[in-house]
Amino acid sequence: MAAIPGFTDATAEVNGQRIAYSRGGSGAPLLLLHGFPQTRALWARIAPLLARTHEVICADLRGYGASSKPAGTAAYSFREMAADQLALMRHLGHETFHLAGHDRGARTAHRLALDAPGALRSLQLMDIVPTQLLLDDLREDVARAYYHWFFLAQPAPFPERLIGADPDYYFESCLLGWGASRIEDFASDQLAAYRAAWRDPETIRGMCEDYRATPRLDLGLDRADLDRRITTPTHILYGADGAMARAYDIPATWAPRCSDMQVTPVPGGHFFPDTAPEATATALHRFLASHG
Repeated sequence: MAAIPGFTDATAEVNGQRIAYSRGGSGAPLLLLHGFPQTRALWARIAPLLARTHEVICADLRGYGASSKPAGTAAYSFREMAADQLALMRHLGHETFHLAGHDRGARTAHRLALDAPGALRSLQLMDIVPTQLLLDDLREDVARAYYHWFFLAQPAPFPERLIGADPDYYFESCLLGWGASRIEDFASDQLAAYRAAWRDPETIRGMCEDYRATPRLDLGLDRADLDRRITTPTHILYGADGAMARAYDIPATWAPRCSDMQVTPVPGGHFFPDTAPEATATALHRFLASHG
């Protein structure tokens, strides 16, 4: 994977999984979680900036990167993914920590905030609307833009075989398909790390299982928690030119679900952490500075 300058790579056996992570800096602990179809290499240009003031841990989600890829859809709920990351932070000696996630990492972070609110000092969610809202209130324009939710969720091995024929073509179409980016906007070393990961058939399978779990498991969990609000101080970031910003008033989707919320639009589309790393780091740091 793309090396994060000044960080050390390691793995931990936690929650019955092998979770790969990179760790650097000193200060209050901060966990960063990537999304689809990426790895913790997402943070290669952001984490060193945040490590000036925080101990930063960048972890691969189960099913992704160098983390383990268990069998079966039931293993891929956001609840299980969140339990991995909570166990990782406790393994590293952190009972409480700051948490920021993008895309699937943000959905994992949302579930962790609901399941273990006492563990979080702050929460930052990047370019998502609530899973339950997106699926229960599905609109035609959103279904077209986010068709991959339904393609990847098809029974195995249908999506795996189609993607496996040319994984670079498929996953790069995802990177470019959600607004305001070109392949040249992605750092070459990070793109190489993504390609190395998604060319592995087991990673393709893991990512498909992640998306299969959403309608089968995550939706029900989120429906059960509709009367709950995130009590952790929360920062919603979104790509100002992305597909979600075109389809939704993103802050309005989160306002009823958060007790204490701030909002920041970031230039770019869905993958603004890749295409605007300095602006992303500045927005993350500003919020962290106001929450210890």
